[in-house]
Amino acid sequence: MSERSALHATFTLERDYLVPPERTFSAWADPVSKSRWFAGVDADHALDFRLGGQEVTRGIGPDGWELTYTSTFHEIVPDTRIVYSSTLYGGTTLASVSLTTVEFHATDEGTRLVLTEQGSYLDAQEDPYWRERGTADQLAALATTLLRPDEE
Repeated sequence: MSERSALHATFTLERDYLVPPERTFSAWADPVSKSRWFAGVDADHALDFRLGGQEVTRGIGPDGWELTYTSTFHEIVPDTRIVYSSTLYGGTTLASVSLTTVEFHATDEGTRLVLTEQGSYLDAQEDPYWRERGTADQLAALATTLLRPDEE
């Protein structure tokens, strides 16, 4: 039997967007918009944005493994906060479990988004740095999506 391990990590990312919180929040709630910046073009993505609803993203990782990321929504406060828990599987192996809180704060220029994720990374299947870097990339893609005129 291989050795088991659990690595725990928390990160917080803050980003400013030049659109109001309603529009930033909408990019998380709308399935077409969310797929555009969150999942990527080669992924299978489904979003049921409601309390108890799920978001499922399936794709192939750089190592060729099938990745399945599933989230369940525990709190949705329109234009203010989203709280969800997630699992990531590589094939049939559980790689991580996390709790994420996304806050949307109005600023003079638009929105300050604060995302905090607390994770358990299991048996060295995923590295917390990879998750933080991937999440930062998604938030950069969100910025690009919010600049699109068809997102109005």
